[in-house]
Amino acid sequence: MRIVLIADTFPPLRNSGAVQLRDLSREFVRQGHELTVLLPAADIDDSWVIERIDGVQVVRLKAPKTKDINYVSRTIGEFLMPYAMRRNLSKSPLGAQKWDGVVWYAPSIFHGPLANSLKKRCGCKGYLIIRDIFPEWAVDMGLMGRGLPYQFFNAIAQYQYSVADVIGVQTPGNRSYFDNWLKKSNGKLEVLQNWLGKPAVDKCVIRIDETSLAGRKVFVYAGNMGVAQGMDIVLQLAEKMLVRSDVGFVLVGRGSEVKRLKTFAQERSLSNVLFFDEIDPDQIPDLYAQCSVGIVALDPRHKSHNIPGKFLTYMQSGLPVLANVNAGNDLSTLILNEKVGQVCESNQVNDLLELANTLLEQIHADPNLSSRCIHLFDREFSVKSSVQQIIKALSHE
Repeated sequence: MRIVLIADTFPPLRNSGAVQLRDLSREFVRQGHELTVLLPAADIDDSWVIERIDGVQVVRLKAPKTKDINYVSRTIGEFLMPYAMRRNLSKSPLGAQKWDGVVWYAPSIFHGPLANSLKKRCGCKGYLIIRDIFPEWAVDMGLMGRGLPYQFFNAIAQYQYSVADVIGVQTPGNRSYFDNWLKKSNGKLEVLQNWLGKPAVDKCVIRIDETSLAGRKVFVYAGNMGVAQGMDIVLQLAEKMLVRSDVGFVLVGRGSEVKRLKTFAQERSLSNVLFFDEIDPDQIPDLYAQCSVGIVALDPRHKSHNIPGKFLTYMQSGLPVLANVNAGNDLSTLILNEKVGQVCESNQVNDLLELANTLLEQIHADPNLSSRCIHLFDREFSVKSSVQQIIKALSHE
């Protein structure tokens, strides 16, 4: 099939969404499909730039800036983005191109107008991959009420849903958010598990044995450190574990909370914590090979269900997980049923401390723990299955 994929993140960006879409794109090509990826680009001079990456046709379309700016400017930029992309696509050599299916990835919630335009032009079906249920999670977190801003963003999100023939959510627990859509639509709602491809294994620039944490059992967190992650409790745990000279914490990544978290660690003299800037995704396996436990942290105010991409990277590397998440999250059930780590749902640091110590004991006592992690990944999160599921949905009459 000839597929067009709309997104707002892709390599050379290093965030989890970019890595996911890189892996998905490679797998579409590996399975014999022709894939075109449409991306907004604020930093190009021309209306469009076309390049080929790993057999994928990548089209970068001039659009307003939406990254690293204030919220108001970002919202305006994202609202205008799909219209700018549509206009500049029409100027490109692909202006009249027809595809057999349209796929788009949320976040962002603003791709609906472009997806709808392409669907109508091509007379094909559309598949919406939802990894972030916005603005609902912002309301859950107390970052937004249900006033005018919420109503605006919700209208954008609802329009996006109305364009989709099939919506793929990442866990069964998120189905309830789409009850109204199902009542009004003839569309299909299904669970599309998160996925991860096999990375290259490059030597990591972070060498723990050359740091003050050499020889320790290391808890690692690699990913975004923003409001949604609720990272404070991780540093509170590190403070509680200062009494253990055999344990350390390595936090790798970027995000809005990094500066504040570093200040927190310095003020409390957390000598067992090291921060590093984000690294190339292909260096992640070598980083994890130096560590004992992967950390998953989600702000407990979340009500939506989330299987973070970093959880997949831990499982792929055979790294058991210590998770602090909102109560009732599908991730908790998965971790406990598969016996691949420990989960705290109380958001109490003393509970998390007890679970961390229990997990360290399990690692020592259970030689099959790592292999269970790898087996879970192979069974549930292969990118091959995800592509097959999307193609089946787009092909089905």
